[in-house]
Amino acid sequence: MAQLEVRNVTKRFAGLEALKDVSLNVGKGEILGLIGPNGAGKTTLFNIISGLYTPDHGNIIFEGEDITGLKPNEVCKRGICRTFQIVKPFTKMSVLGNVVVGALLRNSRPAEAMGEAERLLTLTGLIHKKDVPAGSLTLAERKRLELTRALATKPKMLLLDEVAAGLNPAEIDNIISLLRQIRDDGVTLFVVEHVMKAIMSVSDRVVVLSHGEKIAEGTPSEVSRDERVIQAYLGEEYSIA
Repeated sequence: MAQLEVRNVTKRFAGLEALKDVSLNVGKGEILGLIGPNGAGKTTLFNIISGLYTPDHGNIIFEGEDITGLKPNEVCKRGICRTFQIVKPFTKMSVLGNVVVGALLRNSRPAEAMGEAERLLTLTGLIHKKDVPAGSLTLAERKRLELTRALATKPKMLLLDEVAAGLNPAEIDNIISLLRQIRDDGVTLFVVEHVMKAIMSVSDRVVVLSHGEKIAEGTPSEVSRDERVIQAYLGEEYSIA
């Protein structure tokens, strides 16, 4: 059974359909990639799943429960947490303090939350920066911080919105390794990404949106060969013979 089901979701803004009858499933323990051109509806879909938007039609089912229309904090409590395209840490707060904020969702005792935050900062390679203000971090470090803060909520599923954007090749390799480790630790990942090296190497399956509609779904190899995907997004230079 799928851990997450998106059933026939449609979302309109001032008459414009950002999503048109989109359906997909995410299996427990899977890394599902979501790609498509700008304006395809990827972030809109994440906003619906995470509770920021309510769909005009369709349902979101998580672990057998209809969570359509729940508020973001309620969705998070059920086990879905997300990151954002533009990272927004609490810049004047320490790196450790940022992660403690997430950890307090499941740990009512501050000492326990701090211990969990330090464990996760070790996992994501930021423990040496725990006492510095989050505003002093590089872009790559801020992305790791946002990922760490999301992990601190003890999610069953993470929605990651362009976690590799703006990173150099070495940083991309590091984030790919980290995502695999997170999945191996039992967290399902649903990943929006424009960096093809990252999304194609880390995903078990890939779903492609274009103009709000799902146009393809399959393994990275299958999707990269799909003519509709090549024409709508990847371009001929990405085609695999």
